[in-house]
Amino acid sequence: MADFFINVFLDDEKLKKIESAELADQVIEIDGKKALQVGMTKKDKKKLIKGFEELTFDDSNACVLPEDGENTLLGIITDMKSVDVMKFAITKLYNPLAGRDVFGRGSGGR
Repeated sequence: MADFFINVFLDDEKLKKIESAELADQVIEIDGKKALQVGMTKKDKKKLIKGFEELTFDDSNACVLPEDGENTLLGIITDMKSVDVMKFAITKLYNPLAGRDVFGRGSGGR
């Protein structure tokens, strides 16, 4: 069982994509809304917080990604036909070089 979660709330269009990926059995209800819950580790959580600084977690250790991140994650879920996608998804959601100088560390400004 995962320690932390990303909640992906589903409107009608997103729900159709999930159903076409044969993942309707993974849909749960959270606060009266249909959603997918994607589990992640503490390490994944740290990376996501670095990538999405405004990210907050609720009492159930769940968060909601900004729209662009959510769309990326939903695309990965439907392509892989699984909600167990964080090992792959974190590489698409987290860019360790975001906001860093082109020259990076240790280049001596060359």
